Amino acid sequence: MKWKKYTLTTTTDAVDLISSSFNEIGIEGIEIEDHIPLTEKETKGMFIDILPELPPDDGVAKVSFYLDEASNTEDMLLRVREALEELRLFTDLGSCAIEESETEDKDWINNWKQYFKPFTVDDILIKPTWETVPGEHADKLLIQIDPGTAFGTGMHETTQLCIRQLRKYVADGDRVLDVGTGSGILGITALKLGAGSVLGTDLDENAITAVGGNLEANGISEEQFRVVQGNIIDDRAVQDAAGYGEWDVAVANILADVIILLQQEIAVHLKKGGIWITSGIIDMKEEAVREALASNPAFEILETTRQGEWVSFTVRKR
Repeated sequence: MKWKKYTLTTTTDAVDLISSSFNEIGIEGIEIEDHIPLTEKETKGMFIDILPELPPDDGVAKVSFYLDEASNTEDMLLRVREALEELRLFTDLGSCAIEESETEDKDWINNWKQYFKPFTVDDILIKPTWETVPGEHADKLLIQIDPGTAFGTGMHETTQLCIRQLRKYVADGDRVLDVGTGSGILGITALKLGAGSVLGTDLDENAITAVGGNLEANGISEEQFRVVQGNIIDDRAVQDAAGYGEWDVAVANILADVIILLQQEIAVHLKKGGIWITSGIIDMKEEAVREALASNPAFEILETTRQGEWVSFTVRKR
């Protein structure tokens, strides 16, 4: 199916009013482009480590909407222009120019799958559930993953750093706490390496569904890998679900700022001598994370490993 894309050039101050008006006339979704920087509150909510550099805010915004070619586009455009004329009476709409272009309907949720192919991390083969095992890798330890809309294909450097440390530190029967589990790839890797059980935590409800499907794909029972939704940093229910002093290994592939906060909490959940593997740390944040870990009397830094511009710390609970 082909769609007509219409892009309105307006002012940033008018975007909310335009959005509301478009919704009232039957346009259900819009795209907004502007140069307004995100607030500190917004970036914390999005768990963003690096923000894109934007040009200075010039007060200009572009609002785009899509109409099905088969629908009565002329009628809808007439309603759009009438709505804009009403708004123009009491707010500055800027140039109010509308540009038209054409786009094809795509399955954006699944379109990324064409780029996710089987790959190896040393002697471990990670493959999407919809691909076959390459013959040359038939002897490798197999992990099958469909992340869905959760984070974690295994292709990112930070995930690979964690996988290598799990290979090094997980022992048979270990209990593993996977904070920010996403697709469950790290917890599943730990189980494939001999761990006895895993508890995953994640803020995203999509992780619950993703982990469930990936457990089935890897022949792992839900009794071996439980998932709890919530934030272990400040959610008492999640903290209690994790228990205290119970875990041989914890792993957290999140973001530097979150790891700095998490190091205050994670120690109470580890056994004495327990290992915590961290990544998601861009190199420019390495020293900040190192200082936080070094200043925590509960931890001893064992290793710092790197891949590309990403860093992993492995620490032991004293």
